[in-house]
Amino acid sequence: ESFGDFKGELGDMSVRVKVDKEAGTLTVSDHGIGMDADDIERYINQIAFSGAEEFLEKYKDTANAIIGHFGLGFYSAFMVSKQVEIVTLSYKEGAKAVEWTCDGSPEFEMHEIEKADRGTDVILYIDDDNKEFLEQVRVDTLLRKYCRFLPVPVISGKEQEWKDGKYVDTDRDKAVNATEPLWTKKPADLTDEDYLKFYRELKPGEEDPMFWIHLNVDYPFTLTGILYFPKIKNNIDIRHNRIQLYCNQVYVTDQVEGVVPEFMMLMQGVIDSPDIPLNVSRSYLQADQQVKKISSYISKKVAEKLDKMFRDNRAEFEKKWNDIEVFIKYGMLTDEKFYDAASKFFLLRDISDHYYTLEEYRTLVEPTQTDKEGDVVYLYATDRTAQYSYSKGAEEKGYNVLLLDGQLDQHLIQMLESKLGKTRFVRVDSDTPERLIPKKDEKSADVTPLQADLLTGIFRSQIPTIENTNFIVEYNSLSAADAPATVTQNEMMRRMKEMAAMQQGMNFYGQMPDMYALVVNTEQPAVKKILADAVEALETEVVPLRNKVEGDNAEIEKAVGSTRSSEEKIIADYAAGQPLVKQIIDLALLQSNLLRGEALAAFIRRSVSLL
Repeated sequence: ESFGDFKGELGDMSVRVKVDKEAGTLTVSDHGIGMDADDIERYINQIAFSGAEEFLEKYKDTANAIIGHFGLGFYSAFMVSKQVEIVTLSYKEGAKAVEWTCDGSPEFEMHEIEKADRGTDVILYIDDDNKEFLEQVRVDTLLRKYCRFLPVPVISGKEQEWKDGKYVDTDRDKAVNATEPLWTKKPADLTDEDYLKFYRELKPGEEDPMFWIHLNVDYPFTLTGILYFPKIKNNIDIRHNRIQLYCNQVYVTDQVEGVVPEFMMLMQGVIDSPDIPLNVSRSYLQADQQVKKISSYISKKVAEKLDKMFRDNRAEFEKKWNDIEVFIKYGMLTDEKFYDAASKFFLLRDISDHYYTLEEYRTLVEPTQTDKEGDVVYLYATDRTAQYSYSKGAEEKGYNVLLLDGQLDQHLIQMLESKLGKTRFVRVDSDTPERLIPKKDEKSADVTPLQADLLTGIFRSQIPTIENTNFIVEYNSLSAADAPATVTQNEMMRRMKEMAAMQQGMNFYGQMPDMYALVVNTEQPAVKKILADAVEALETEVVPLRNKVEGDNAEIEKAVGSTRSSEEKIIADYAAGQPLVKQIIDLALLQSNLLRGEALAAFIRRSVSLL
């Protein structure tokens, strides 16, 4: 507030930070408005010695306003110093320069001194435990982190250059900060090169980003910033320190959960908002309504940017798709509003690398891939090479096969099934091409019970033993040109196991053996031959045994039936002599209004005799 009163020449407004290893001091000097003895009394002594708690109580409703004011932060200097000196001269007419010294106890000394220029020096005598703060590199690292974009220049040490095999100081001051960072400028005044240069400063050594979003809002809250979209391969790396949060160019935190939607933790960059308080805590951020608005605004801007990229140059967007799909899928899975916006530009890719929006794909496959229940079946492969022959078989039937090989795709499939309605996703190896999409005219395999037994026995006995894997043998009447047999894996069982692997507490499914079907094509010539040969070779031996099994079964059933009847008669005879049983049944029947006629008369007689 005093700054407004100052009408003189501003001069050099830099803040200088100087390390003096010999003297063991770290000095911060400014050329600001300075303080006189009254100011020190008011801002330094009173606050410190009246107790910070009382002070905080007084300002609790404007907690944000006090951060960085009134000398409160100044007392953190004693955390690393055995003694602190302030040397200051106020801008006020006729003011006297003052030196104040304190060792962190409530005792201090203050006296007048000579000082040529207005402004303040704070001199920290670093204590023995904190000698790291006398190392120029350590000090520069901290300044770079916390003061990198402060609006006033911060000078620390000298620029260096390489001379005679080592770096030596020049006489040029080294500024650690950019006082007008890119996000404070108008997007219209910036080129792509400006944005890329800023990114390289933020993230040295990283591959250039694919695109960026310059945020610039002043209503209903103030928010500026630049978010970059780095290349992401298929592994999600949600590091929670890629985005830095500033308040009026003052660094606040790089833990921005709550301020940006979770899926945007994949982005990198800076956001600056005076509406996010400096004294942030995570619980505060998660509860604050203003912060929630900021989060949904950012999500909306990102969706708009992607939508514009898609509409302006679809071919370019498709080229970028492999690098950005993880981000978009993650957003759709975790943010309902983003899903709604993204469903316009979300792309499905098929195994021939053609791209379709959700709407285009529906139009493409609905005519050929609707099953007899009226569900549209989306066929997909998770491994282009391993499932090649299955995909080829499906394509020969006129079907399209999607490639869903990303780490989020199993979750995505379930989400799309619930959102799209009348839609099933079926992996291309979960059945034979003819049975992937059940249509009305399916022809059943025409085999007699004897043939079925022979085929099952012949094929099952020859399947090698595979650990934790079970096979069943099925028959299908395909065309003579189709493969003699195909191994398929039931879609629902496989999904259960895959989800179990991802989630704890579903071990029951995870421990179940893998179930496969060997589907034998009874129309294929080799299978027909095997069957005919088997019938000829084995019928004379097998048919008598089959008849014996059936006969034995009939005998056993007859004997068992007779024994069971005897057992039932003994029990019934016993029950007939138990009036209490009858009574319980009759009461229940009576309650349901089912006890009538003779049974009712018998009940009344029995009730009387039981009294």
